[in-house]
Amino acid sequence: MKIEGGCHCGKITFSAEVDPEQVIICHCTDCQTLSGSAYRTVAPAIEGSFKLITGDPRIYVKTAENGSKRAQAFCADCGTPIYAAPEDGGSAFFGIRVGAIKQKNQLVPKSQYWCRSAQAWVQDITDLPRLETQ
Repeated sequence: MKIEGGCHCGKITFSAEVDPEQVIICHCTDCQTLSGSAYRTVAPAIEGSFKLITGDPRIYVKTAENGSKRAQAFCADCGTPIYAAPEDGGSAFFGIRVGAIKQKNQLVPKSQYWCRSAQAWVQDITDLPRLETQ
């Protein structure tokens, strides 16, 4: 599936190809902190398909529990997370942040990882009061 996206302020835009069947939720504590939320939703880019159209993301390199280093790309102006990729630019898992993708409503997660770190309340929020706007 062809996707397009960008940061909140519009300085960074991108396109890529993703497989909607590979969309995941990650509950690890790093993703919670880096997303500012209870979990992060990720769509892996098909190898070699990610293209920056405009802008130049800022990179923060984080070291995972297993010692691997991942480049976390985000907009230096508005802070929107864009993607994570191997620090060395290799062909390993290149995860696009679903919140930055225009077609996010079509990217329903198919699996969850690091569930031992999941917030207990995140599994069932269906009974919370709902407002359609603020």
